[in-house]
Amino acid sequence: MLKATTVLAGALTAAIATTAAAEGELNIYSSRHYDTDEQLYSEFEEATGITINRIEGNADELIARMTAEGENSPADILITVDTSRLTRAKDAGVLQSIESDVLETRVPAYLQDEDNQWFGFSQRSRIIFYDKDEVANPPLTYLDLADPAYKGKVCIRSSKNTYNQTLLASIVTHHGADAARSWAEGVVANMARDPQGGDTDQMRGIISGECDIAVANSYYFARAIRKDVKGVSENRDQIGWLFPSQNTEGAHINLSGGGVAVHAPNKDNAVKFLEYLASDSAQAYFSAGNDEYPAVPGVGLAPSIAALGHFKPDDVNLSEVAKNLPEAQKIFNDVGWK
Repeated sequence: MLKATTVLAGALTAAIATTAAAEGELNIYSSRHYDTDEQLYSEFEEATGITINRIEGNADELIARMTAEGENSPADILITVDTSRLTRAKDAGVLQSIESDVLETRVPAYLQDEDNQWFGFSQRSRIIFYDKDEVANPPLTYLDLADPAYKGKVCIRSSKNTYNQTLLASIVTHHGADAARSWAEGVVANMARDPQGGDTDQMRGIISGECDIAVANSYYFARAIRKDVKGVSENRDQIGWLFPSQNTEGAHINLSGGGVAVHAPNKDNAVKFLEYLASDSAQAYFSAGNDEYPAVPGVGLAPSIAALGHFKPDDVNLSEVAKNLPEAQKIFNDVGWK
């Protein structure tokens, strides 16, 4: 597999290099809101001669727009964050299956849609943070977050948050709906406060003393290592972290990914761009530019990510997890997770 990946990576680089004079354009609908992604677009344009046009917005709004536009949609690619949103796009019928040896070989199978309608290009692990001064024995698994020993100690986001929806769906996948319901009830009982704010706010809760334990995606903390993040960077030595469930299924993964629009007017360019996102240079940039773990194995980590360390990921197929998203939302509603 390593040799095949290396060969395909070389072929991909050569293909991009030899199409520098190519004509055409590419229309990207993206809900990634990171200014640092500009380098990804400019590098692709320079290498291929393809002009990128972008429309940015909320993922659900973009999916609704593509649906309303129908066959007249100019969209070639949808890029968004998390399995739940990619699944909503697939279920809405705005993506299409594609064939690409490059993508199928370089992107691990568990980070691909089972029908090749979307592929993951960068990863964030949902990890556990804790106050090193207050917590001698932090929870080592996601299930441990429901342990009564942590009553009144946990900060975590709302049930409306897509990261939490996918996390609970993965617990349903691994442990069944009954166990997932008991877990959700236990976490609600252990909350230090009603869910509020984003992932960074959960870590700020540790700094302020509102909670001793928090759940957040890895790249929020890595960003505070790389640059100043108010309320976290100056106090980050107070915060410990661990990758959950390392002796069981592994740490849960949220991903950023994309797929080709069902009515893409520039399908060949769209596939070429997705293949570019799987190249070594683009993968390294996801790590250096936005503190994410690359999706493609073997790509070096930026210092901010390397500081968090390597971990065992949960390699359950995310297409299977996506099937349990409706059950996860029902459980959230039933247990009163706000």
